Amino acid sequence: QVQLVESGGDLVQPGGSLRLSCAASGSMFSIYVMGWYRQAPGKQREVVAIITPGGGTIYADSAKGRFAVSRDNTKNTVYLHMNSLKLEDTAVYYCYANRANMNYWGQGTQVTVSS
Repeated sequence: QVQLVESGGDLVQPGGSLRLSCAASGSMFSIYVMGWYRQAPGKQREVVAIITPGGGTIYADSAKGRFAVSRDNTKNTVYLHMNSLKLEDTAVYYCYANRANMNYWGQGTQVTVSS
């Protein structure tokens, strides 16, 4: 069992930057696949970025070139660095963890991009 707590969501202007953090409880963080999903109002939850235990990354097309996912296994934390934010990036961002076919979710953090 792992618990995930996100932080870092905020109101930001278009073109701005944010860093989201997700702190995980429990042991064996380093062998979890971690990632970020988001859900905008009226839309389905969608993947943003995934990072494997070995540090490999996968990004949604909408995130490529603007977002970067990273992890610090010494702190049991995964990050999402977001640059050049757009209005359409407005959503609740959820931290995700997977191990042995078990999925875990955080409670979400709101990111609002608005002028």
